Amino acid sequence: GGVPPSQGVVVGGTIPYRPEAMGQRAANREAGLTRDPLVKCLMPGVPRATYMPFPFQVTQGTEKIMITYGFSNAGRTIHLDEVNMGVPAWMGNSHGRWEGDTLVVEVTDLIGETWFDRSGNFHSEALKVTERYTPVTPYHMQYEATIEDPEVFSEPWTISLPLYRRMEEHPRVLEYRCIEMVEELIYGHLRKEQLVSHWEGDYGRRGGTLVVDITRRPTSDDPNP
Repeated sequence: GGVPPSQGVVVGGTIPYRPEAMGQRAANREAGLTRDPLVKCLMPGVPRATYMPFPFQVTQGTEKIMITYGFSNAGRTIHLDEVNMGVPAWMGNSHGRWEGDTLVVEVTDLIGETWFDRSGNFHSEALKVTERYTPVTPYHMQYEATIEDPEVFSEPWTISLPLYRRMEEHPRVLEYRCIEMVEELIYGHLRKEQLVSHWEGDYGRRGGTLVVDITRRPTSDDPNP
């Protein structure tokens, strides 16, 4: 897959996996092109939606804050008032409070199917994310997210990165019409050996199974017939 490099945003540089979870991370990484939920156009979850290379919009109210993401029509409501949700969801349930100028958001009820990145870093349904949005300038915010999941990690860990405000005139969040398995559908015929021929997966709590069979049909100008 075409994944650009990154300097990383993990504070301290190491994710503290429990030893028994390292095997699952390795298996995820090996099969990332077919197993990553984003390859299947599923919602990215939290905190991944924040650092994906797509803009998002924050709409602030007195009791609710809405975040709208371009990828996969994802969105979430941060409740500043008392709301008891308790239903697991792709983007979880978010409850916020103000600490001075910093918006602190606790995200719970995240389903276990989402990943943190394309490298197979994962979590369980025990995940809790505590986000901190801190204004730095009128055009920048510092974003921090502390990850807690005792089933996968030996201790909490934190990511930290700046968020940049879009400065062009009349910016808008545009829908990203993701197409499942698009990398293999578009570029698979250029590989010397076909990487993916069969894939099965489910849609999590929505139910149902998706089966994809990819058959390579060489053309006369195929460089690898």
